[in-house]
Amino acid sequence: MTGLIKDSIPTGGQPMVRAEGVHKSFGLAHILKGIDLVVNPREVFCLIGPSGSGKSTFLRCINHLEKISAGRLYVDGSLVGYRQSGDKLYELKEKEVAAQRRDIGMVFQRFNLFPHMTALENVTEAPVQVKGETKAAARERARQLLDRVGLGDKVGHYPAQLSGGQQQRVAIARALAMQPKLMLFDEPTSALDPELVGEVLDVMRDLAEDGMTMIVVTHEMGFAREVGDSLVFMDDGVVVESGHPRDVLGNPQHERTRSFLSKVL
Repeated sequence: MTGLIKDSIPTGGQPMVRAEGVHKSFGLAHILKGIDLVVNPREVFCLIGPSGSGKSTFLRCINHLEKISAGRLYVDGSLVGYRQSGDKLYELKEKEVAAQRRDIGMVFQRFNLFPHMTALENVTEAPVQVKGETKAAARERARQLLDRVGLGDKVGHYPAQLSGGQQQRVAIARALAMQPKLMLFDEPTSALDPELVGEVLDVMRDLAEDGMTMIVVTHEMGFAREVGDSLVFMDDGVVVESGHPRDVLGNPQHERTRSFLSKVL
């Protein structure tokens, strides 16, 4: 994907993502209970755990789709969603938050494509509307990206004419069209029929090889083992265990991790 991924992806220095004591509550429900973790540039960082453990909530906090209740979250050295003055935090205006989100691509379980737009139009829309790119330039990159995810022959197809795997690949191309420095994947294969999972994971493998920093909430343990650089097992809003995926999956140290993996592997 040379030339299609942002040229300014950092290669060292500060972390791409840093979470410090991140808490999130919805009313009386305490979902995240002090998350501390670091994601380095060019790293594929996998989050696993049972449903309701807080994985997706944490992912949504990274681009301020959910506001954290306490702690600090940084992306590429910048505080997410807030500015700090002295000891106080002040929430950024929506326009400022939107500017931060431009550098963070997100792919959801459901594809969220515009049903009335073709694949090409879905991928072209944000660069034109959000970044002010010319339609010609945005279309050219969209064609390259769709070709890169194996859909060069589907540019004129509408979502209803595509399989679930194809729709998810369009969604990935759409996120990449904004030239993000960080990609968030929230269980991107969970809504797919089993035979379509591989085609989406192949695209994600290619992204990893090209150096894209990725945080992936997944139940695909094979992908985590093969492609991941780091893995965190979360349960009940806390990090239970972390390390290299092959170490955590092959020789878990915590009883809760062993119990979870015995059911999913």
